[in-house]
Amino acid sequence: MKTLLLLRHAKSSWSSLEMADVDRPLNKRGKRDAPEMGKRLLKRDVHPDRILCSPAERARATWEAFSSSLQLTAAQLNALTYEPGIYEASAQSLLHLVQSQDDAFSTVLLIGHNPGMETLANELSPEPVGHMPTCALVHLRFDTNHWAGIASAEPTLVYYDYPKKKP
Repeated sequence: MKTLLLLRHAKSSWSSLEMADVDRPLNKRGKRDAPEMGKRLLKRDVHPDRILCSPAERARATWEAFSSSLQLTAAQLNALTYEPGIYEASAQSLLHLVQSQDDAFSTVLLIGHNPGMETLANELSPEPVGHMPTCALVHLRFDTNHWAGIASAEPTLVYYDYPKKKP
């Protein structure tokens, strides 16, 4: 089995219109929501052994706040890669990135942006998740031993969660 976690970055700030999009930080709500979503994942006892994160500031800050609640080992924390291809990626590009992962990894966490994340979640999920608000988390499981085969494997939507959803 392969497990894919899709995490959209937390709410970002638009306080400076001159700031480049890639440099936008999290706003107050984003800083609150990311650790809460990490706690929710921890309660489900899911631990990523590979983390792929957009290099955009809001995605990096989401990971830092989200992971602070996960109680990850040093090895898990070292499994993080800031992947430039995630920023502004299409669903197809994100899928190719996931499919290229080493089969030694069983659980991949991908942290990115809409519309690519939302489209990928809806294409892979056996039931539509619809809109992915900021800091939404989609947990998918695939009946395969190979990342390259997830697009044709039998998927299971384990859960779909977001900050405003009541636990």
